[in-house]
Amino acid sequence: MNAIHELYPYLRVRNAARAIEFYAQAFGGVERFRLTEPGGRIGHAEVKIGPATVMLSDEYPEHDMLGPTGDSRPSVLLHIHCDDVDELFARAVAAGATVVRPLTDHFYGERSATVRDPFGHEWMLGAQIEALTPEEMQRRYTALFDS
Repeated sequence: MNAIHELYPYLRVRNAARAIEFYAQAFGGVERFRLTEPGGRIGHAEVKIGPATVMLSDEYPEHDMLGPTGDSRPSVLLHIHCDDVDELFARAVAAGATVVRPLTDHFYGERSATVRDPFGHEWMLGAQIEALTPEEMQRRYTALFDS
């Protein structure tokens, strides 16, 4: 079998240069590099967020490569797991993210919130508050439906 080495999220955005700035402010992202056309459009960039690399580019409407629009919800959610979710959430909101779901403690042992970046992508920010087995998570999940 062919081994898979990594999986990269690849985001299409309107104004990739501004998105790179936002990911630096909100999530501590560090730009690794970018490939820029003479007219300024970014064809490819890579931003390191913690141990992960997020790839992104400006939109290319001529190739039907578009970012999310303001009137639709994206079907993919990026999850950042961190030590201090309250601090990361505050940074993201201060940088311009919109709150989709406020910070909440969940039955599965995580405190999390969901924000939408100014480019239409949604990010779940979370931190572990309890170490649970899958069996305990299932027990708690089932109990939600017993009420």
